[in-house]
Amino acid sequence: MAAAGAAGPAAAGAAASDLEVVRGKRAALFFAAVVIVLGLPLWWKTTETYRATLPYSEIRMLNSLRLRLRVPVTVVFTRDSLALDDSMKLPFTVVYEREIPLKYKMKIKCRFQKDYRMALDHEEEALSLGSVQEAETMLAKSQEQVVGSLNVYVISERASLLPQDMMSYIGPNRTAFMRGIIHRQAFNIIGRRIVQIAQAMSLNEDVLAAALADHLPEDKWSSDKRRPLKSSLGYEITFSLLNPDPKSHDVHWDIEGAVRRYVQPFLNALSAAGNFSVDSQILYYAALGVNPRFDPASSSYYLAAHNLPHVINPVESRLGSSATSLYPVLNFLLYVPELAHSPLYIQDKDGAPVATNAFHSPRWGGIMVYNVDPKAYNASELPVRVEVDMERVMEVFLAQLRLLFGISQPKLPPKCLFSGPKSEGLMTWEVDQLLWARSVENLATATTTLTSLAQLLGKISNIVIKDNVASEPESCDILGACLF
Repeated sequence: MAAAGAAGPAAAGAAASDLEVVRGKRAALFFAAVVIVLGLPLWWKTTETYRATLPYSEIRMLNSLRLRLRVPVTVVFTRDSLALDDSMKLPFTVVYEREIPLKYKMKIKCRFQKDYRMALDHEEEALSLGSVQEAETMLAKSQEQVVGSLNVYVISERASLLPQDMMSYIGPNRTAFMRGIIHRQAFNIIGRRIVQIAQAMSLNEDVLAAALADHLPEDKWSSDKRRPLKSSLGYEITFSLLNPDPKSHDVHWDIEGAVRRYVQPFLNALSAAGNFSVDSQILYYAALGVNPRFDPASSSYYLAAHNLPHVINPVESRLGSSATSLYPVLNFLLYVPELAHSPLYIQDKDGAPVATNAFHSPRWGGIMVYNVDPKAYNASELPVRVEVDMERVMEVFLAQLRLLFGISQPKLPPKCLFSGPKSEGLMTWEVDQLLWARSVENLATATTTLTSLAQLLGKISNIVIKDNVASEPESCDILGACLF
């Protein structure tokens, strides 16, 4: 009985112990279930990398993007420029399309949409004037100036509006004139000539190659095609006067007046390409950093072409403008050589003196050497007062500025009279060409950036992708569709 009584409490203790074990297991299982069911999803949700959905398939399609750049051309015929049968066929529209042969993943086609029609009464009156300049001025008053468009006026084959040895004329305001022809294939012949004029005034292979210079293989295009500045919201232009020998030269330049008369009208015409700010400075005891060589035959000094790249770096450290600028800086330096190295001339690759005595560096700026008249040293004591001819200097700097923006002389059709730039230094259609180039450049840059970004995000899974980032590709796609 005693043994049985002792076994009872022991059994009860064992049962209680087993119950505690069961309860512990149940609690552990319950805790594990809570962790798995609630804690793990909560942890996963709070620690996961947020990645908004990107249109990867649409981004991959950008590599096979096809651009069709449309140039509207209005072709106006005078009454005596066509045969009667041909004039009865007007108006009608002809579309000429060609693919630009560039080694680039993006296929680009130029589409010239030529709308043929007869001249209106006021246009007939303007085209009957004595000179092409008078006709152009009168037509400009009633002509609609649409960015990227062209107007070509076809006059009689024997009209005196153009010189007899000229077949066409290209003006500064999206306007051209050309002689017609009485022929059974008149429209075909005139159409080919119009395309030549339109390519000179708008889209052509050189303009687009310059825009895509950073995306094309180097074996296709020379370094000359890589001269234009890259697209930017703004540019800073600095004019610097370098006087390394102030003891000999007291140099005066009216830079404020020159900027107001020559530079500002040019920049106003170019305002669609970006915002511009202009400043100036005078640097004393600033040498070029390259010792010029003496030429005994001419008793002068010269800088050879192969030495010109070494001129920029020593001078650039003295300018101090690019370090604090948010935009590309264009430097234009007017260098008055010291008395010991005067006169100083710049030579080209063939060893001949450069007519402007200046050179420019792509995407940097230009330098002009301004020699003091030797007679000035005989007339007075040192320092000699030097009055800089700002018209001559600005003529050189504006020509360099055109080259830096990729604005060069067009390839004219045979027997074509070219009016030359307006007083601002720019043709209206040259600005259109620049805007075409910038649009293509920006689209190509956006395409390359989006493709590279999509590849990077696809390889690295823990990079956060926010909603505003995911919306950018869609915005770029809409913008591209609107532009082209």
